[in-house]
Amino acid sequence: MKGTCWKFGNNINTDEIIPARYLNTTDTKELAAHCMEDADPDFMKKINVGDIIVAGDNFGCGSSREHAPIAIKAARISCVIAKSFARIFFRNAINIGLPIFECPEAAEQIREGDEIEVNLNSGEILNNTSKKRFKFEPFPQEMQEIIQAGGLMNFVKKKKAVV
Repeated sequence: MKGTCWKFGNNINTDEIIPARYLNTTDTKELAAHCMEDADPDFMKKINVGDIIVAGDNFGCGSSREHAPIAIKAARISCVIAKSFARIFFRNAINIGLPIFECPEAAEQIREGDEIEVNLNSGEILNNTSKKRFKFEPFPQEMQEIIQAGGLMNFVKKKKAVV
């Protein structure tokens, strides 16, 4: 994964990721159109496919809605790096196949606009702008397979097809 960093602070909640006023739809394109709207109204105008969100502590706090990670994934953000994630957001992100990584050092040192690369397998983040490298604990193999399959449902379907 490789892209430009878009930086957010601590306690970015699910209403900031996808405002509740848009929860009457399951259309992923519509959700993507409003991704991060209450945190940064111009977010969707600025990003490119593959860009990366970097945030502080407790990213995704608030409600248990799956709409939040779906909006990020549908916006074609390649991954989210944060100091920490709200547990339900973490679980929902993995379940829908959105790669997320906890790396406090990277979250503190990476700046908005930096060009960064993330290697899911090796657990390494490279800031191409500053030339700094950061390590995170890679997911266990099965979690990596869930992400690579595009989410838990796709992973299960794939496994059932093999059996």
